[in-house]
Amino acid sequence: MTYAFDPLVPRPIDRPTEVPLDGDLTPERSRALDEAKIFAAPDDPADRPAWRRRLHAWREDARRRHAYSGAVYDRPEAAWAARCHTVAQVWLWDELLYSFDEHRFTPDRFLTDARERFGGLDAVVLWHAYPVIGIDDRNQWDFYRDVPGLADLVADLHEAGLRVFVDYNPWDVGTRRTGDDIAELAALVAELGADGVFLDTLKKAEPELVTQLERARPGIVLEGESKLPVERIEDHASSWAQFFADSPVPGVLRAHWYERRHMQHHVRRWHRDHTEELQSAWLNGVGVMVWEVVFGVWVGWSRRDAATVRRMVTVQRAVGDLLLEGTWTPLAELAPGAEAAGVHASRWKLGDWTLWTVVNRREEDYAGPVVDGPVIDLFGDGVVPARGIAALLRVAPGAPEPTWLPGLQAALREMPHDPDPRFPHRLAVRTQPPATTGEPDPDAVVVPAGPYVLTVRYRARETGMYQGAPYVDEWKPLPPRLHDARTLQRDGELATPVAVAASEVTNREFAEFLDATGYRPAEPNRFLAHWSGGRPVPGTEDHPVTFVDLDDARAYCAWRGGRLPTEDEWQLAGETGRLRRGEPAVWNWTESEHSDGRTRFVMLKGGCDHRADGADWYFDGGRRGPEHSAKLLLPGLGLARGATVGFRCAWDVRS
Repeated sequence: MTYAFDPLVPRPIDRPTEVPLDGDLTPERSRALDEAKIFAAPDDPADRPAWRRRLHAWREDARRRHAYSGAVYDRPEAAWAARCHTVAQVWLWDELLYSFDEHRFTPDRFLTDARERFGGLDAVVLWHAYPVIGIDDRNQWDFYRDVPGLADLVADLHEAGLRVFVDYNPWDVGTRRTGDDIAELAALVAELGADGVFLDTLKKAEPELVTQLERARPGIVLEGESKLPVERIEDHASSWAQFFADSPVPGVLRAHWYERRHMQHHVRRWHRDHTEELQSAWLNGVGVMVWEVVFGVWVGWSRRDAATVRRMVTVQRAVGDLLLEGTWTPLAELAPGAEAAGVHASRWKLGDWTLWTVVNRREEDYAGPVVDGPVIDLFGDGVVPARGIAALLRVAPGAPEPTWLPGLQAALREMPHDPDPRFPHRLAVRTQPPATTGEPDPDAVVVPAGPYVLTVRYRARETGMYQGAPYVDEWKPLPPRLHDARTLQRDGELATPVAVAASEVTNREFAEFLDATGYRPAEPNRFLAHWSGGRPVPGTEDHPVTFVDLDDARAYCAWRGGRLPTEDEWQLAGETGRLRRGEPAVWNWTESEHSDGRTRFVMLKGGCDHRADGADWYFDGGRRGPEHSAKLLLPGLGLARGATVGFRCAWDVRS
């Protein structure tokens, strides 16, 4: 059997572009180089001088053809972007950033972890809506504006010295409309004081969007998800280098070569070995996207890669002037033997100082000379570590050392290379349901004790399902490996029979619970938001209660002497055909909460009448059979409460 593509191999559009060295740089050849992600480097060192000359010629020609001015990089408010080397994409409800127990954001905990493992961050993207959006009619702006204390979180991150990006989802066309997207985004940027906008699924912003955002926040930085067209480097100060495959001998990033102040962030979200990205970033003087939780999936960085980031950005922050203003020589000539050992370097020269950023492509340390003549080994390793980096500095004879050198050397002494490349696995741990004490409803569906086997249907999303990542070391998963229908098998054993309520809890029943107990949630945001004056709206008393979160549902079930059914119990009862659905149909909470220490999720059952159309990125909608499960990442601060999720109770049947 053959496959149309191998997901572990870069696609043609991911690969670097060969730079023709024979003949002239014709207009056709120059325009073809405009389309590169990375300019592939020649294997033969003898070809490197001609290669560098061709890159210089292309840049001069491309800037002339596109009437490049560089004005966007002269904005003082946006100068930070050129030195923004590490950005973390973080889900608002990442358990490092948010405490579900305390119902508050914990930026200090998040930043401490980033500082200890990655040397700190320069910016964060606060990811908010996907993959939850579409579960009801809330739009992408609601998933920011409904968050209590979000402006305070942004202020805390600013106080810590970070820049903050918000996320724009242009594909969100199937939720409620509250106004023009451009106006909404501009208003949000102004309200939060955001420094940048991440352009989800886009390479670039349309000119009107650029103008409106600049008006709302002078100096706003726009960063797209993929290869930025060369003509738009003019008005986009940053871009992702996502799924950019390098050549065997490391090449040059086209956008950063075109404009040194244009910051790029290497990212391969599903890879477990980030060596190639890090080495490309180090040789090109650019940054990386540190993304350890991809839409609820743990893809944490190895100790080796985290240590490399820590060492790399510590140097980059200290030598920023060299990287931005110095003369850059990619693939500089090295001492005999270094290149044969898989060692390559860029040279950066500014006045009396010369820096070499060095990489080792091989699996063995290189202990020989890298360049001729005396140099200062900034890391003090004495070698270029296997699959690692080095930094060498030369100060011209008689010239003063840089003022930043002593502090940098002191910091780097505390940052040794770590050779451990192992992936740091995490397991999602299930919250165990409590024992029940009450009697089930007379018409409850009783699931017998004993072993069971279930076929579960689900839609393949980037969230995965229970354990592990849905994609490992893959280059940009595409349909049919994304959004297609799949099945999994679940098996287990019920120690006792379980009775699952035939009907969902209604607004009337939940009101009786409140009257009897005085229950009030610890976090009231969005609680029973569809009621009026603390009571169900007349005519909806027998509708399934919604705008309740997992804890609200658990509290009601405990009052009834029961608990929520697990997703397996719900399916076993549903397959009897005796579970009733209320009107309108709503998803059902189940006792399936899991946490791996970074993300909390549950499995929803039953489907709902609501469906968001217009994009495959939305949460599942429509009524579903009992075999269907949908994984929901749990938001905090009341955002898990919505119009399309209710619940029913379950009881352990006593003998």
